[in-house]
Formats: sequence, structure tokens, C-alpha cells
Amino acid sequence: MTLFRPCIDLHQGKVKQIVGGSYCDEGTEVQVNYESSKGAEWFAECYAKDGLTGGHVIQLGTGNQSQARAALRAYPEGLQIGGGVHLENAADWLEAGASHVIVTSYIFSERGEFLEDRLQSLVNEVGRERLVLDLSCRGSNGDWVVAMNRWQTPTNLKLSKSLFLELSKFCAEFLIHAADVEGRCEGIDRELVRYLGDCVTIPTSYAGGAQSVLDLAEVDRLSEGKVDLTIGSALDIFGGTGASYTDCVAWNKVQG
Repeated sequence: MTLFRPCIDLHQGKVKQIVGGSYCDEGTEVQVNYESSKGAEWFAECYAKDGLTGGHVIQLGTGNQSQARAALRAYPEGLQIGGGVHLENAADWLEAGASHVIVTSYIFSERGEFLEDRLQSLVNEVGRERLVLDLSCRGSNGDWVVAMNRWQTPTNLKLSKSLFLELSKFCAEFLIHAADVEGRCEGIDRELVRYLGDCVTIPTSYAGGAQSVLDLAEVDRLSEGKVDLTIGSALDIFGGTGASYTDCVAWNKVQG
């Protein structure tokens, strides 16, 4: 069954919702949908109170560690952490209260070549059961290509059933942002969600383009319940008008 998974996106030390495709180099202007006056711990406390699990804290760039650690303290073992995670700091984030670490760019070279030895080193350090692989992607000639470096650099990995099967040996979960629609509230990438449902064999979260709580039922249908959904910019606690946080919590309770 598809569940709602919460998120906390941090940019320049603030909780924000941004358009994913606009997030380029440090110092460049990004398209911000929402900036909260509340700290990350406020959102983490809400998620803890409502029993939401499997949510992620993503650090977009530098200057976010203080807020990230505040969220983890507010909901220890209840949130995953991503953004700048590598071999030298992964265990520290787990000790700080993260349930899992989320890794993307570290397992690729600067040119986007997959480095299996780095991934294996992370598994040796923290264990497969504490590792989430972020395979966020962009569409390219009918395929979905994994993107790194703020979703700007394509890698040499294309999503496929064989890729998910191989990489599932190294991690407990997958996180997939559809970078082309992330933050736009213009609809989920239905073909990608359906494809994920055909491919994945371990817990997987999809994020990107969700407009309302109805998208939870749509993702459940398209993926045959194999993929969970993160709703960000459309959510009322992030200034959105399409999706009620209360309704999302209620959805999870109905799913059991």
C-alpha cells in the first residue's frame, strides 16, 4: 500500500520548498515556492506526534547542518538525512539521530560515473539496512537518467529493472525525485511511478509534482502499492493549497 511520507527541505538554513530544476550552483538564484518562519524541529515534532515514518530531511547546499540536527533531535530515529552525506560523516549522522542516511553524489565521480567501490565502503561503514540510495532522475530520450550535483549533472546510470535489482543489494530503500517536475505542483510523472512499480522490490519513495491528497490513491494504483509518495510544495504546512497535511495523516491511518 502507498503511504504518505513527509519531508523537510533545507536551503540556506531555512525550511523551504523550491523548484528542483532551478537548483543550480551555490549562490545562484533558485525559484522558491515557500520559506517557513518555523524551524525544522517544528515540522519534525509534527511528524513524530502523528506517527509518520520514513520521512526525509534534505540539505540543499551548505549552512543547513544546525537545522538538520535540530530536526533529528526532535524526532530521533524517525527521519532520514540526505545532502552532502559521504563515508566520513555517514556514521555521525546516524549517531545524531537519523534512521538512515541518503546518498547520491558521493557514489559518482565528478563526471557522473558510478563508483561501486564507494558504495560498498558506505555499506561496510553503516550497514545496508541504514542506507538509502537517492536515484533522483531526469527524462532523457525516453529513459530516466539518474542526476547528481543538485540534479544538474547526468550520470551514466539509467533506471531499469536490472539496475534496481542490483542496487537493492546495497541499500534498504530507494528515494526517487522526478527532478523535471519537482516543486511545480503540476502533476506527478505517472509513467515514472508506473515504471517504478514494475521495477522495485524494496521500499521506495517518489517525490515530484504532487498536487493533492488524491495523488496518494493515484500512486497506489499506478505502482500497485509498491511506491510511497512525498508531497511537498502542494502541502498546506508548506504554504500550498492543494493538499491538507491532516488529510495525508488520515490517509496513512486508513492504510493501517
